[in-house]
Amino acid sequence: MRTELTKEHIERYLSITKEALDKAQIIAPEKSHMRKVAEDFMLMARTYYEDGKHFYEEGDHVNAFGCVNYAHGWLDAGARFGLFDVGGDDRLFTLAE
Repeated sequence: MRTELTKEHIERYLSITKEALDKAQIIAPEKSHMRKVAEDFMLMARTYYEDGKHFYEEGDHVNAFGCVNYAHGWLDAGARFGLFDVGGDDRLFTLAE
């Protein structure tokens, strides 16, 4: 059972989420309502990821971990809703069957 958030632990989660951010591509049609939703999901993911990096650099591992998990949650939700093309990657994303 993990009882602390180490530097290595946070770095691993930041790396995984960065890889997922780089892979996820918005596929909702340009003029559709879902495009705005997809852009909002991506903005939330990127913002939380950047906040996570900031907290990590400040030595605040608890908030860094929280932020990186929120970031990845937005990406997973976007992938499951069909807002993002993730190339069928079920290692980085929680995809629907």
